[in-house]
Amino acid sequence: MADPLREGHVTRVGRRVVVTGVAGSGKSTFAVALARRTGLPVIHLDLHFWKPGWVEPSEDEWRTVQQRVLAGYAWIADGNYSETLALRLELADTLVVLDMPWWLCAGRALLRGFRMPGELPEGSSYTRWQRLRDESTLAVRICRHHNSERKSERRVIAEHGQHLAVHVLRSKGSVRDFLERQATTSQEWPLMP
Repeated sequence: MADPLREGHVTRVGRRVVVTGVAGSGKSTFAVALARRTGLPVIHLDLHFWKPGWVEPSEDEWRTVQQRVLAGYAWIADGNYSETLALRLELADTLVVLDMPWWLCAGRALLRGFRMPGELPEGSSYTRWQRLRDESTLAVRICRHHNSERKSERRVIAEHGQHLAVHVLRSKGSVRDFLERQATTSQEWPLMP
């Protein structure tokens, strides 16, 4: 089977962009930078996933939430919820895969454990100790499972992403170059055509 994650040659993104990659690959940072360049609104899936008190939704609840938040005409959605990746791909016209080295992603996750997020899901509290514990655990998971997570993601992309313009970014330099090729605009994208 051909690798569905080929280097994209199209330089402009569409109006519905999915940003994916393993934890720590820089999805949220990239999504915000891309939004600055394109004017597209950002949907950080992490802020919509958790129910109050850090309660995880059922898969059906999570699908319903995503269908609601991704119903707009234009957006950039970042997150790596693999069980619902197919749903996001079917709604998108552009896919950006941050395929960074696993050791960089694990290091970023570990460092992220020392910083508190600027925004938390509604009704959720988070201590510095909980943050460090969770991100340290995530760094270990990245080390152990990065290959299997990438293979799983590629299978979903091959099955559900045939219609997408795919951009694979494998380094900080390729991220910088990609962002520089995007038109800087203050255009507000309409919620509907």
